[in-house]
Amino acid sequence: MISFPNAKINIGLNVLEKRTDGYHNIESIFYPVKWCDAIEAIQEEGNGIINISTFGIPIQGSPESNLCVKAYNLLGIKHKLPSLHLWLLKCIPMGAGLGGGSADAAFFLNLLNNLFLLNISKKELKAYASQIGSDCTFFIENKPALVTETGNISNPIKLDLNSYYIAIVYPQIHIDTKNAYSIIESHKRQSSLSDLIQAPIDNWKETITNDFEEPIFKANPSLAELKNLLYQQGALYASMTGSGSAIYGIFDKKPELTDLPSSYKIWINSPQ
Repeated sequence: MISFPNAKINIGLNVLEKRTDGYHNIESIFYPVKWCDAIEAIQEEGNGIINISTFGIPIQGSPESNLCVKAYNLLGIKHKLPSLHLWLLKCIPMGAGLGGGSADAAFFLNLLNNLFLLNISKKELKAYASQIGSDCTFFIENKPALVTETGNISNPIKLDLNSYYIAIVYPQIHIDTKNAYSIIESHKRQSSLSDLIQAPIDNWKETITNDFEEPIFKANPSLAELKNLLYQQGALYASMTGSGSAIYGIFDKKPELTDLPSSYKIWINSPQ
């Protein structure tokens, strides 16, 4: 069985306060985009063993640390799973704030549930996903959502950007999420993103922000320049996604991103 885990962008990201468990409560809107990886699972003889082969963008770390392997082992605690060989084509950049690793794990949970008829409910799948990573929960349903707490609680919202171009630029800068949270200053917000998102998109520039931009841009001035370039190209709204480093712009016309360095990765959707 083959599945195509997709990335997400953050529309606004408010870091609210540090929790007693060391994590931070956040508020953000996650919006799925179609920049995708690909995973294929092939059953092998035996039970309870997973082998993984990866292609595309090199993945650092041991196979045991891969989130898909963690998803398989976690599910195998309560469900007898046959042995599998997992083939993962990695296309979504890592350290970009696009949630590719979390998407892979969540889509793999759904794949295992469907492939082996495990009859695990969405609620149970989300509980499994939350044990793998905060962003994983969102990708179980993979619909626009207001995300709260550590990112593990997602409530669907009405948000349709299918009539716009969304351009995402990854400038080959890897941002470590843990380090990013160590330099962020948390604070309360007066208005909820669920209210701010109701305004026209060209108003978002004045009201919707990503708290990680200030410290990350200070350390990487080229990211601020990239965001400004997207506005110069006609973006209605531009922002860094997650803790970076990918920058995206929402356009009503197809952007001409011809002046960027050749090393940058660019993904642009087309309106549907």
